[in-house]
Amino acid sequence: MRNFVFVILCLWASLAAAAELEDRQTFHGENGVTLRVLSSTDTDIFAPILEGFIARNPSVSIDYAVAGSADIVTLIEDCPDCFDVVISSAMDLQLKLANDGLARRLPGLARSSDTQWRQSLFGFTLEPATMVLNRAAFEGRKMPTTRQELIEALRAEPERFRGRLGTYDVRLSGLGYLFATQDARTSETFWRLMEVFGNLDARLYCCSGDMIDDLASGELFVAYNVLGSYTQTRPETLDKVAVITPEDFATTMMRTALVLDTTELGETAAALVAYLTSGAWAAQDRPGFPLPSLRDAEAQMLSVVSLDPGLLVYLDRLKRALFLEAWASALLR
Repeated sequence: MRNFVFVILCLWASLAAAAELEDRQTFHGENGVTLRVLSSTDTDIFAPILEGFIARNPSVSIDYAVAGSADIVTLIEDCPDCFDVVISSAMDLQLKLANDGLARRLPGLARSSDTQWRQSLFGFTLEPATMVLNRAAFEGRKMPTTRQELIEALRAEPERFRGRLGTYDVRLSGLGYLFATQDARTSETFWRLMEVFGNLDARLYCCSGDMIDDLASGELFVAYNVLGSYTQTRPETLDKVAVITPEDFATTMMRTALVLDTTELGETAAALVAYLTSGAWAAQDRPGFPLPSLRDAEAQMLSVVSLDPGLLVYLDRLKRALFLEAWASALLR
């Protein structure tokens, strides 16, 4: 096992070294300052929020860069002066940045203790991990609403689902790793489900969007731990997929934002975070606007991952390696 753990640690280090941007676009205001934002959220999803902020602050332009949630930490550690604001769905990795002293305290943003950490990290959405199903694949069949029901459906017709299952590659995705570790802490059912996925040659993905695309095309029949909110950005897929929030328990994350301590645009950066936490952007009447704010009544009923130091447990190098060993044993056959 010691050798396996060493290999996992080396793999983690090599993946971190390969961090890079996936997209970069500028949202133009009038002549003025340019705020540099590094985010794990796809540009097409976050664009309405940025446009809403610029409409209220026309002298601000935003340089919006997208990277994987795991890559964000590496990019910030390598160049803390390159960005002003960091937005990510990986709560644990964001908390690590704040805990390492890279986030500026914003005492003017008075928020519930459940949605902020030490006035330096702020949640602004509530988004559950979901099971997304291809509707045609389940025609005439009962759609599973719990993890156990999904296990039973897969075991009943293994050859039908072989190679048609998808989930995050938790070695690459910070959000996928967060969801997996929180699932494992909550219930042993997670490991049984992963063993079934492994036996049926599940496909591994970096991103929710890619899984949703393959579900809509029929390449996948089931995707697990997907951000269901991403389906709203693809209206053409809505009649092809069903988004199920598991009834046994829903692992729900907060998308969070922080201002880097190195920024020279502290006031402007704080204004963007204040706009995000205000929820004003959620009132925009835009078709397909996907992100549920903290004030969303339905989202508030979900069990939310706590924004506290407990998130750092599985970021310990040895604990991470041991978790990845168990995950690989279940999924990689």
